Amino acid sequence: MQTILDDLETRGLVVQTTGREALGQALADGPVSLYCGFDPTASSLHVGHLTQVLTMRRFQLAGHRPYALVGGATGLIGDPRMTGERVLHDASVVEGWVQNLRDQISRLVDLDGEFGVRMVNNLDWIGQMSALELLRDIGKNYRMGTMLAKETVARRLASDEGISYTEFSYQILQGIDFLELHRRHGVTLQYGGNDQWGNLLSGVDLVRKTDGDEVHAMTTPLVTKADGQKFGKSEGGAVWLDPDQTSPYAFHQFWLNAADADVVAYLRYFTFRDPDDIAELERLTREEPQRRAAQRALADDLTTLVHGRRATDQAVEAAAVLFGRGDVRSLDEQTVQAVARELPQSTLARSTSLLDAFVASGIVTSKGEARRAAGQSGLTVNGEPVSVDGLAGPLEDVAPLPGGRVLLRRGRKSAAMVALAP
Repeated sequence: MQTILDDLETRGLVVQTTGREALGQALADGPVSLYCGFDPTASSLHVGHLTQVLTMRRFQLAGHRPYALVGGATGLIGDPRMTGERVLHDASVVEGWVQNLRDQISRLVDLDGEFGVRMVNNLDWIGQMSALELLRDIGKNYRMGTMLAKETVARRLASDEGISYTEFSYQILQGIDFLELHRRHGVTLQYGGNDQWGNLLSGVDLVRKTDGDEVHAMTTPLVTKADGQKFGKSEGGAVWLDPDQTSPYAFHQFWLNAADADVVAYLRYFTFRDPDDIAELERLTREEPQRRAAQRALADDLTTLVHGRRATDQAVEAAAVLFGRGDVRSLDEQTVQAVARELPQSTLARSTSLLDAFVASGIVTSKGEARRAAGQSGLTVNGEPVSVDGLAGPLEDVAPLPGGRVLLRRGRKSAAMVALAP
């Protein structure tokens, strides 16, 4: 019978463990209490975090007890990066980010029942610890040689900027988390991204030295694109889970634009499709790549999971309109708003002529160009062709879209949304 560890390995989601056989046996004997940590170093999770959140969901579906730790304490410090110190944010800001991340994680996992995810915050124990307790009870279990050998620390020490004692101490705090969760909730497994291996081992060693118990650690891959570029980055920056920072349309487009070389791995990492379904999509990608069946399945699954089915439908409808294939008049107000977020926008007086509106929106550079384009049936208003004579009419004569907007378009590639001034 396939275990959760077998499934994770089949999906390529296991890189390192503290002992495959021992971990596999513990999971088979289950249920196991486990945790993964998320530091609030920004106001939202991004798509790179989905590897960890959805792995948590896989564990709970397999009958294990996950704990999602949002680091109200470690978030005040930040995990050291390969280059440069992190900016330290005000405690009130971090507190707000903690709640944002808790809310986002809660929507992607099940919080109810025997195997529901429990939300915890390490500020509850680290915030109560005195400096003397940290040094006497915890610090004595750490050896400087081991801490200095950690790749990130070693690289930073060799750099011009060095590393502060604050960031150097992060690995101790993460070790405390494992120890506290082991004592409070019987947690025996911590997992995280492969760049966290040293921090995970910090907790494993601390539990063994203080309590004499053997616990486990596991890492998942750091997802990259086939060309080596960092995963989750678009031209505008990170792809966030917060719809106000990355719209559901842009989120859907990110997955839809996955390269053929990447999409099958993403299906394994991020969807809950079974191996046979993924194998069929892999075949279609190989034999009929123009259909982009795998990309559509990936985009639909992930957008529905993060933003809901309605947001996925709106993203598909908005894409059709943006690429000149759909009927904008059939869209509801929310979908019109989704389209508007992706286009140049302007607000014009209702008395503005369509001729002036096309120029003001930037679709054409002059009135003469607008008349020539209209004469060639190249301009549309809310999907309807407009004649040269029709350009003289005011915007207020156009039946507006839901929300009081008007879509101006030239061909399929150039479009703008106009809001009518009250």
